[in-house]
Parts: sequence; structure tokens; C-alpha cells
Amino acid sequence: MSSLDWIILFGTLLLIVGYGVYKTKGSKNIESYLKGDNSMKWWTIGLSIMATQASAITFLSTPGQAYNSGMGFIQFYFGLPLAMIILSIWVLPIFYKLKVYTAYEYLESRFDLKTRVLGAFLFLIQRGLAAGITIYAPAIILSTILGWPLVYTTVVIGSLVIIYTVSGGTKAVSQTQQHQMIVMMGGMIVAGLFVIKLLPEDIGLAEATKLAGHMGKLELINTDLDLENRYTLWTGLLGGLFVALSYFGTDQSQVARYLSGKSLTESRLGLMFNGLLKIPMQFVILFIGALVFVFYQFNQAPVFFNEAAKDEVYLDPVQKEKYQSVEKEYSNLFEEKRRQVQLLSEAQGDEIQVLKQSIAQIHDQENQLREEAKTIIKNTNEDLETTDTDYVFITFVMENLPKGIIGLLLAVIFSAAMSSTASELNALASTSIIDIYKRNIYQNGSERHYLIASKLFTLFWGIVAVLFATFAGLLDNLIQAVNILGSIFYGTILGVFLSGFFIKYIKGNAVFIGALVAQAVVLYFYFFSEMAYLWFNLLGCGIVIMTGLVYQFFKNR
Repeated sequence: MSSLDWIILFGTLLLIVGYGVYKTKGSKNIESYLKGDNSMKWWTIGLSIMATQASAITFLSTPGQAYNSGMGFIQFYFGLPLAMIILSIWVLPIFYKLKVYTAYEYLESRFDLKTRVLGAFLFLIQRGLAAGITIYAPAIILSTILGWPLVYTTVVIGSLVIIYTVSGGTKAVSQTQQHQMIVMMGGMIVAGLFVIKLLPEDIGLAEATKLAGHMGKLELINTDLDLENRYTLWTGLLGGLFVALSYFGTDQSQVARYLSGKSLTESRLGLMFNGLLKIPMQFVILFIGALVFVFYQFNQAPVFFNEAAKDEVYLDPVQKEKYQSVEKEYSNLFEEKRRQVQLLSEAQGDEIQVLKQSIAQIHDQENQLREEAKTIIKNTNEDLETTDTDYVFITFVMENLPKGIIGLLLAVIFSAAMSSTASELNALASTSIIDIYKRNIYQNGSERHYLIASKLFTLFWGIVAVLFATFAGLLDNLIQAVNILGSIFYGTILGVFLSGFFIKYIKGNAVFIGALVAQAVVLYFYFFSEMAYLWFNLLGCGIVIMTGLVYQFFKNR
């Protein structure tokens, strides 16, 4: 990286952190620290909600997802706008009426203390692990690209987040996320423009879109009723609806964002702002990934995108020779593919189908060579990761974009990691102090005592997240890993809340038993079935409600 890139990267990060600390210094009590004095406008809430969800994983993994599998991942978000409407109409008024700090306070007023503690506990497990992943995701990739030890990258991201989150609480998180969101989307749009600029002269946006469509990267909708397919219209509308209801309605990292609103109207507008813009934002990021795929049809891609793994293979003379043989064959194959793709960009009529089939056969051969390369990598060192989806976009950035733009895109990734992690740490501290510490351990402390305790809990969870990130292993695909982790717990939590909101017949013991049964069943299906993870949300929610109804019926009799 050039000096200009380093200046842009760290200049952007330090300005954001400094601004957050400056604008929010001096919280006097936990209401100011955890709810930001209820002073947030709707656009701040909306941007903060989007920035909380749009972690670094979004900007690292999503383009790679489109590169490998096409844009069908967009279906994951189809249930989100409907969820925002449901929450705005029925859930927000309840939270505002009760003047809660956390979503789980409601569970005690509706059910009992043990249900509140269970809901808070499930959240702390799920979000505590997720916070580590949101740091680890960019840390491991950036450490590979920049040549830094993983520990250094993890500590840099974690420390920057901890500084302004501990200092300013909710208000610091929301204020910094406005600017982080601008940096994130601005940087991605710039990257998209450069992808188009780097294509051959006779290939513009229209031609690139046409080629991406011909090669199956723009298939947005899948109407198959297949429970094992993760991304279909039905998993998005049903599973996606339930995960969005749970995430935005019961996950404190999101609830805290809109509970800091100046009024119920401001919070509703913030949620609807997110509902309207989230799908277009994800579409843009996925489309950039599809354009990167087109770019690599005219410019040779590496046989394996994680260069650090290749470098280790090259240290073994025997494995190096095998790997170079695969690379040579891959290179020869690319020349034929590029010729066929060029013909496809100009083809018409029946010729299109013939060329598509020919290119598909070449892609199959490329995939076979990639599998051979992965086998060589594993034979070199079985601990090396052979999944490179998360390296696709960052490799394109580092190898093809000009000086300055590289620094900007790295700032995007760091900012995204910081924004989502800050929300998570703030939410973990809120839940720890309000639902566990203040309610069950020490009830008679002063405002200053609870303010200091809130900051210490924020620091504690920050350290936990950094430690988990340091020792985590790279998962199949980071954006899927976070969604899978959420889906394991979200359905159960949502079932508890929906029972509270809409089914007055179900009481505390019934919903508590229902939650335990549902969580056990979901874990069983996760470990011992091939069910697509989005269905876990519907499964867990349904079991909580059905078990609660059955238990309550027999108890009443």
C-alpha cells in the first residue's frame, strides 16, 4: 500500500473516533449513556440501524457471495420491509409506553423474572459471539492483505471501537455511525465505478450486466419449495420476515438504536427508512460482486484468492510444483474462456445459448482446478483454510484500484467493523447492567455507580469480543456465519416476544418451558439435519408458541 492509502485509512478512522468522543463526552447518568437522552432524529436512527446491520462482513463477503453464487442472496431481505411495518405499528408503542432501557424488561412485566433473564441470557450468548465474528471477519482478511499479525489487526479494530463506545455510550455509537455509513456506501459506489472503468473499452455497464445475466449471476428470484435451499423467495419472505422481526424487535443491538429516538414518530420513521433502503443497498453491493465476476472474465483471476495460503504452499518445493502445474493449466483455460466471453458479448439469437454452454463447461473445468488447488493447500498444511469467498473483493481492490482508493475501501471495511461492533458492545452492556446486574445483583446503587458499571461492562464485552476474534477459526462464509448464528437463537426469542405481545392466554411458566424446548429442537436440527438455516427462525418461534399453548392448556385443566 502507498503512503497516501495509509494516510486516508487511518485519517478517516481517527476522525470518526475523535468526532464520536468529542460530540458525546460527559454522560452524567445511565439514561444519557444507554439511551442518549432520547435525542436522536429519525435520519440518525435510520442510518444507525443500517450501519449496525451492515458490518464489515457485508462489504467483504457479500460481493464474494455474488461472485460465486449470484445475486440470489438478496432474497434473504425480502421479509424486512414487512417486518418494519409490523414493528412500527405494534411493538414500538409498547416499548415507549413502558419506557424500557432494554427489550427484555418487557418480558418481566408481561411474564416473570426468569423469562426476562432467559431472554437476556440468550441474547448475551448470541450477540457476544457475533461481536467477536464482526471483529474477526475483517481482521483475518486485512491481516492477510496487509501482512500484519492477526492479533494486531484484531486489537486495532477492537481498541478503536472500545475507545468511543466506552466514552460516549449510545449517543457516541449513533453519531459516529452517520459518518461511517456515508464512508461505507460512498466507498462501495466508487469501487463499482472503477470496476466498470477497468473493463475492456467495448464493454460498458449495459454489456457487463448482459454478460452477468448470461452467466447466471443476476438470478434474483428462486420460487422452488426446497427446505434445503438457503435462498428462495419463500425462505426470504417467511424465514427472512421472522429473522427481521426477531433481530429488529428483540435484539438489543437494534432496539437500543430506536429507543434513543426523540419520539415514537422519530423511531418509526427511522425503522421505515431502514425498511425502504436496506434492499437497494444490498442490491448495489451484490451487483458490484457480479461486476467483479465479469471483470475476471477478461482479466485472469488467481486460482485461489487467498494469496497467504498460496505463499505457504510455495515454501514446500514438492507442493509448489504441483500448484504451479494447476496454475498453468488454469491460465491456459482462461485464454479460451476470455475469447468465448468476448464472443458472447457480441452474440445474438441461437448463438448465445451455444456460447453459454461452452463457457459453462469451461467454468466447470476451472472449478475442478480450484478444487485441486485446495487439495494441495490442505496437503501442505491441514490448518490452512480452503474457502476464499471472503477474499474475492478485497483481492480485486488491492490488485486493481489506484492509490488512495485502496485506502478508502479499507477504511470502509474498518468503519463497518467498528460501527456494528460498537452497537453490539453497547447493547451487551445495556442488557448486562439493566437485566442482570441492576435487577438481580445490586439494586440500590447510585446513578454514578451504574454509569461506571455500564462503562466497565462495555469494556468487558469489548475484551471478550477481541479475545473471541483472536481465537476464532475462519468459517465457510462470514456473512452466512453471522446469519446462521442469529437464526439459531432468534426464533426462540421471537416466539417469547410474540407470545407476550399477542397471546395473553400464555403465562410465564408456559412460555419459559416453550423457549427451552424450542431452543433444544433448533440446536438438534442445526447439528443433525440439512434444513436451511432461515427456517430455524420459523421453527423456533412456532415451537415456543405451540408448546406454550399446550402447556398452558393442561395446566389450566
